[in-house]
Amino acid sequence: MESRTVLLTGANRGLGLEFVRQYAEDGWKVLAACRSPSAAKKLQELASRQPERIRILAIDVMDAASVKDAAGTLRGEPIDLLLNNAGVGSPPGQKIGSLDYAAWARVLDANVLGPARMVEAFVDNVAQGRDRRIVTVTSLMGSIADNASGGAYAYRSSKAAVNAAMKSFSIDLAPRGITCAVVHPGWVRTDMGGAGGKLSPDESVGSLRSLIASLKPKDSGKFFNVDGKELPW
Repeated sequence: MESRTVLLTGANRGLGLEFVRQYAEDGWKVLAACRSPSAAKKLQELASRQPERIRILAIDVMDAASVKDAAGTLRGEPIDLLLNNAGVGSPPGQKIGSLDYAAWARVLDANVLGPARMVEAFVDNVAQGRDRRIVTVTSLMGSIADNASGGAYAYRSSKAAVNAAMKSFSIDLAPRGITCAVVHPGWVRTDMGGAGGKLSPDESVGSLRSLIASLKPKDSGKFFNVDGKELPW
């Protein structure tokens, strides 16, 4: 059977690097995107071991020209899964009275506009794929209903916003047979999640891959936890 193709962003470290490893080992063709391929040593090592399965692409989701150039390179190539994984965390020390609005805008650019740019640029590729799935890695911190501790203004607002954007994409892309969902990876031991995370990247990605593989059109527009349970908006 012909292999599936996944295009994922933020492929150079953390969850992204683990997604690359697992999908490639499972026989997928992996289009692994990151801002600076020349600096992505671990990703290069993975690709050198499986060059027939892993192709590294230079995509900066905060740079519209970069995304457009990559879309031109991949024009006409079916993509079964577009996985928006790239993102940034909250800038430190942000409290009422000392909020850095320029830093906040950069978080929104990376975490909201970045995935939107990717959807717009590659929606035709996804529509040509067999699975026709678009999945964005979000966070439980984007749940307004779950927010009982405040703070993290930039990160929380960015994840709530990308959830809303993907919900709208799910409605507008339904006529093309595309399923869109947002997923929370759990608290993972990565550079962003910290050493105290409850899950290893291997555990989180393994569970997320099972969840993604199970998505049906009826699941479009939903917000899922790593364990497959729906989360409150």
